[in-house]
Parts: sequence; C-alpha cells; structure tokens
Amino acid sequence: MRQATRRARRATAALAAAVAWAGLGVGATGCSGGAFDGLLGRPRPPAEAIRVTPGDGDEGVRPGERLEVRVPDGRLESVRVVKSQDAQETEVAGRIAPDGMSWRPVDDGPLALAAEYTVDAVALDGHGRRSARHTTFTTYVPEERFIAYATPENRATVGTGMIVSLEFNREITRRAAVERAIRVTAEPAVEVRPHWFGKDRVDFRPEKYWKPGTRVTVALDLRDVEAAPGVYGLQRKTFSFTVGRSQVSRVDAAAHTMEVRRDGELISTVPITAGAPKTTTYNGKMVVTEMLEVTRMDGRTVGFGGEYDIPDVPHAMRLTTSGTFLHGNYWAPDAPGNRNVSHGCVGLRDVKGGSSKTPAGWFFDRSLIGDVVEVVNSDDRTVAPDNGLGGWNMSWEDWKDGTGKAREHRTK
Repeated sequence: MRQATRRARRATAALAAAVAWAGLGVGATGCSGGAFDGLLGRPRPPAEAIRVTPGDGDEGVRPGERLEVRVPDGRLESVRVVKSQDAQETEVAGRIAPDGMSWRPVDDGPLALAAEYTVDAVALDGHGRRSARHTTFTTYVPEERFIAYATPENRATVGTGMIVSLEFNREITRRAAVERAIRVTAEPAVEVRPHWFGKDRVDFRPEKYWKPGTRVTVALDLRDVEAAPGVYGLQRKTFSFTVGRSQVSRVDAAAHTMEVRRDGELISTVPITAGAPKTTTYNGKMVVTEMLEVTRMDGRTVGFGGEYDIPDVPHAMRLTTSGTFLHGNYWAPDAPGNRNVSHGCVGLRDVKGGSSKTPAGWFFDRSLIGDVVEVVNSDDRTVAPDNGLGGWNMSWEDWKDGTGKAREHRTK
C-alpha cells in the first residue's frame, strides 16, 4: 500500500513538472532565466536572443564604434536608447529595419564622448516568445579638449564690417571636420565663407560688407569633433548678432583728415594725426574691435621701449591686434589736421579726461564695434588680414581659397 502511494506521488510530480515545462515552452519568461526551446529544451541566454553592440558593461568605447541592436531570428518589438551626458539625458532617435531584425540610430554618426548609453530592447523570436534586454556602456573620455573663443558677442549690434572670428585654444589639423561643425547664416541670406589663418583661427565673412539690419546666427556644433589626433571639442552653442547702420570712415594720412560716411553720405570731415615718418600707420581697411572710454598706452607693450607711457588715453578704439588705435589726443593739440606725430595710431583732437564735445568724443559716441576705418596715403604697407579683423583687405577669390597665408607684419 505504501509502495503504491509513493508511486502515485511520483507520477503526480512528474505530471506537474511536464505541465510547467510545457507552459514555458509556449512563451513563459522569468526574471533570471531565458526562453526555452521546446518542452525539454535548454534555456537561451538573453544575449543570444537580443544582441547589443557595444556590449553590456563596456567602458571607454571609441566614437567610431557602431551602436546596433540585432536579433538572430524573429523581430524587434521596441528599442529605447538613452544617452546621459553632462548630467542631461537625451533619447537617441532610431529606426527598426523593415525586416524587424535590427535597429540603428537615425543619425549614424560617432558616439558622444564621456557619455553613458542605456539600451532597453524587447523582441519576439520565431516562435512568438517575448524576451527583453537591458544593457549599458560608457564611451571614451578624452584627455585633451579644444574650445573656440568667438567674436562678436552674443546679441551685439555691430557695424557693417564685422567679421566672425573664432580662435581655438589648440592647433587644428583637421580643418574640414571643424568647418563642417560651424554654420554661419544670415537673414537676409548672403553667402558667407571661411578663411583660415594659421592652425588656430578661422574667420567668416561675406563678399561685401553686411547690409544694415542683417541678423547673423553662428551655430557651433563642436562637441566631440576631433580637431587633431586625440583632441576633441567641448562646445555646442548658438549665438547671434545684428548689423546696425553703415559707418565707414576714410583716413587720409597725407591730408591729415578723416571723412566719416553714414549710410554712404558724408556727415563730417575730422582733422587727424597719423604715424610719424619713422612710425607710419598701416594702410588698408581695419575694423573697430574694442572701445574704451579711457585706457593706458605703454610703448613697451608693443615693442617701442620706453618712448611713451600715457596712463589716461581717452576715447580709444582698437583697430589691430598689434596695437593700432584710433583715439583722442590731448598732449599734441596742434597736430591733428597739420602733421603726423603718432607711433602708428590715428589721433583725434581731445582734452585730458575726454569730452563728448571734442572731435574724438563726437566720433566715439557715434561708433560701433564692427565699424570700418580705412587708411590711405600712408607711407606703409597694407595691414595684414590676420592683424585684427583685416580680412576685408583680401580679394573675395583669395578669401574663398581659405589657405590662411597671412602676410608678415611688424608690431606697431
């Protein structure tokens, strides 16, 4: 009797196990196990059911590796990929292939650097059994980064001669990649082209001065761009500026005058003093890049030794990187309009402390960063196109060539 009871219990247990396995065979899943292949099949690990590359737990994944989700049979039901970078989460847009067996990002470009990717995928195999996969991987964190310092400032109102200038803190050897990541557009539309000066600067300008009222937008998508071997960008930003009225001033160094034209019309002729015979002023088109109510000018900072050190130069407007200014002059009041006495700057009559009623104060109050000052009839060469925003001195054909062959120039 006891033996029969034991046989009955064993039969009942076997039947229950068979029912349980059969249930799994038609689609049951568990947290710790995979789907089963048939009544007595072995479990298939999730890694075989849904394959994700890069692999789960991978670290230091390089940007060139491809992100992909695949199944060996059946089809993917859903794939969700989230990128976490700089404490911000962004869902990666992707598309399941028509056959349902693979998923890839819509933008199949490089992976973001210094980021964590999380992948959640659900798939049905050839027998209609559902499985899920959750993986994470992190990407390469570069040791060297580059950034761009931009001119002009965001939301500025500038003169018609403004040139967009980007200076980088690292040498750029892959110019094409950096250029593709920079977009300069204008409303109304006009063609804008880049020109490189050396390995760490690129400027953008149209063929002619901007039209008044133009709105210019600069989009920098430099994040993760490889500008040199192992050197990647950090920035992703957009800024814009507006072009104000047109003001172009023409300095005649021989006649000691400056003609100021607003929207093409002459509004004033101002007496000036330019560079003395041994320290002449550059010829050519220069752009105002800085405006200072008062500043110190020390000849030792621009290679002249101790010839001058004036602590309170009024109404100073920078024209070149090398130190050419248009500024007020109170220490030689009889020079403007009569003779050239400066060390290369353009001087306008002013008083100590500055005054809006002097020629220098009048001009300063009516000027904008981005205004053009052109010097003619000086016994000097034309200013180099990379000395300040001197790019207007290049022909449009040379500018579009983009070679960045800046001419040598002496510090002044």
